[in-house]
Amino acid sequence: MKEIYLAGGCFWGTQKFFDQFEGVLETEVGYANGKFLNPTYEQVCHDDTGHAETVRIRFDEEVISVSELLDKYFMTIDPLSVNRQGADVGVQYRTGIYYEDDVLLPDIQERIAREMVKLGQPLAVEVKPLENFSSAEEYHQKYLDKNPGGYCHIPTHLLELSK
Repeated sequence: MKEIYLAGGCFWGTQKFFDQFEGVLETEVGYANGKFLNPTYEQVCHDDTGHAETVRIRFDEEVISVSELLDKYFMTIDPLSVNRQGADVGVQYRTGIYYEDDVLLPDIQERIAREMVKLGQPLAVEVKPLENFSSAEEYHQKYLDKNPGGYCHIPTHLLELSK
């Protein structure tokens, strides 16, 4: 089992999107790479905490590779947008790929390079080691399962690819 942390705008949709794929064993929404541990949602939204809304993805690399996960990730984000995805604006909505295991880095770098060639310009997706991750409040976990009509910047048809 491996872990990767993906920030792609509002974490509700990103979690729902990745939950549908075989090989994704577990997801958890939270706040990554900010100035301190255990911020509240209100702090992340209104204070200068530096956190990104992020989804921790535990996956079976025998079933789904890092590259495949990132192919899917790029389906849901605008990789050129700075601190914005859909209607969500702010530092907490930046895009980022975070990792704890350096063995993932070559695949991450290769996938970023392919996307840059495709788009012909540098991406606004930060790639960094994970500095910290704090689980979001329980009401955010699997939010779109609990609130099926809830807001999501990811188009509905992408949330139903495995159906």
